[in-house]
Amino acid sequence: MDALSWTVFALGVPAVLFAGVSKGGFGSGAAFASASILALVVEPAIALGIMLPLLMLIDVVSLPAYWKKWSWPETRLLLWGGVPGTFLGALFFGWADDDAIRFLIGGISIGFVVWQLVQAAGWVKIGDRPMSPTAGVSAGVALGFTSFVSHAGGPVAAVYLLGRKLSKTAFQATTVIVFWAMNVLKAGIYAAMGFFTLETLTLNLALAPFAILGTYLGVRAHHIVPERVFFGLTYVLLMVTGSKLIFDALS
Repeated sequence: MDALSWTVFALGVPAVLFAGVSKGGFGSGAAFASASILALVVEPAIALGIMLPLLMLIDVVSLPAYWKKWSWPETRLLLWGGVPGTFLGALFFGWADDDAIRFLIGGISIGFVVWQLVQAAGWVKIGDRPMSPTAGVSAGVALGFTSFVSHAGGPVAAVYLLGRKLSKTAFQATTVIVFWAMNVLKAGIYAAMGFFTLETLTLNLALAPFAILGTYLGVRAHHIVPERVFFGLTYVLLMVTGSKLIFDALS
């Protein structure tokens, strides 16, 4: 489908607003739902190419609110692992076809929801033991890979950072700086692989105001909206989009 079609724009507006709210106020854990939504109507590479400049804009807008409030030890470990993880993601993307990518994005979407429900049921507990430096680097590798193929590094970062028992603001600030750095790296690789086109960049300009608005709402919501409400809506969205992507991939 044409990246400049009205269908793509109509889905892009709520997707970008959602990404802004998630990254601006709730630790980036569910921002990847935006790529899942767009992958319903365009090829995965186009969906990722559309979203990355907007995610980078969201990073820039939200960064001042959390400047120097991050935890540097966790940031450093995630970035050390994130760089090789990103290149592994690029190798996989270059090898896999569109349906394999759709299946992976759909699987990550549903897996995220299942993981959250398992945690809520008390079957898995995070933070009973301190996360080691090795766990931080390993999380970074997984973060880099999933971030490259589906912008879905947030859940991996959340598992590690929750295990480190950071404060709410330090947790949020750490995700902001980590994904700002990772997105800068991804942008160069995406450009080399042809993910950006004149059409995707034109659509970025049209969607940019919604990215800024979503980020502003997210920063405000960080202090007043219960996380349970936000993520409850996220789980429903991810289950629907993830199931549809898997169905499309298999059919």
